[in-house]
Formats: sequence, structure tokens, C-alpha cells
Amino acid sequence: MRAKASLLPITACALLVALAAPSRAEDVVEPRSGARFPGQVDGMSLLGTGVRTRTMLKVKVYAIALYADDQALKGPLAAFKGRATSPDFYKAIVWGDFPRQVTLKFVRDVTRDQIQGAFREVLTTADKARVDAFLGYFGDTKSGQEYLIRWMPGRGLLTTVAGQEKPAIDDKNFAAAVFGIWLGDKPIQDDIKRALVARAPQLLP
Repeated sequence: MRAKASLLPITACALLVALAAPSRAEDVVEPRSGARFPGQVDGMSLLGTGVRTRTMLKVKVYAIALYADDQALKGPLAAFKGRATSPDFYKAIVWGDFPRQVTLKFVRDVTRDQIQGAFREVLTTADKARVDAFLGYFGDTKSGQEYLIRWMPGRGLLTTVAGQEKPAIDDKNFAAAVFGIWLGDKPIQDDIKRALVARAPQLLP
């Protein structure tokens, strides 16, 4: 009986640890929009979620999630354990040569001109030909539709709009400009930048 009793505290502690640790596979709900994102996609783990708002009324436009390659989290990104909000960590995400992805889930209808204009406003320093090609991927967008924007080494920037894959843009500088929209030195929204790495401290080994 003593042996069984002595195991109880250990078992309870193990259960608490398991409950406290984030599950990479669990779905995560962005709380302000209610949008749901998988905890893991194609070997990449969810680092955080946020919501894009516009105007003084804080009208919600889309929820966004950031994913990073699991091997990168164990490898080059692991050096940022305890420093997941440092400028160097954001730079590593924006420029790193590993799979990463942002998923945008729209929570309202936007027109072609609105979405293209919004991207053009924040890609002013990027190559114009690349910007024009990228913007051509986006048309009128309905609430509930998704954009997937992924960097894949050896393939380039891959964009999927409402389930349709678009031609890759194999330009690392342009990919960094796109990810920099949300994670760069002058992000489109400061609270999005912070929210997109909120889970990183728990996921870095």
C-alpha cells in the first residue's frame, strides 16, 4: 500500500504537466474572431494567431495564423528559447530558409480592390513586378474563404486562394517582404506581430 500511495503525487504531477503543456496537434481558436486553426499543418506547428482590424471602429477583416517548421523549431530557432519576442527572432522567422506559412481566414467580405490595395500599401519596397504578379492572385473575397501563403525552400513562395494554387514566386527577398507585412520592423498591426509568436516560448525546446 505504501508503494501505491507514494506514486500518487508523482502521477498527479505528471498529469498537471501534461495538461499544462500545449498540444501541437490541437485546434486553436483565435478568441476575437472565433476562427479555428489546426495546431499543426504539414510538419509545421502553430506559433500564434491574431486578427486584422481596420478603421477606428476596429472592424475585423481576417484572422491570421503563423506556422513554422518543426525541424526549424528544434534547430536554428531553438537558439531563441527565452527570447521569442526579440527582434532577432522575428528576423529569423521572416528570413529563415525553412518552411513557414501564414493562413488568413476572412471574417467579412472584401472586394478585389480592397485586398489588392491593402497589400500594395505595405509592399512599397518590394520588386514591383513581383508585387503585381502576387496581387493578381487575389480577387473578391467572401467571408469564410482562406488564403495560404507558404515559403518552401527550393520551390519559393506558394499561394493558395480559396483552394486554388497559384504560380510560385521563387524570390526569397519578396517572400521576406510578404512575411514582413505582419512580422517586420514596421508591421501592419503591432498586436498581430506579438500574437503571432505567443505560443513560441512553449514550443521552443
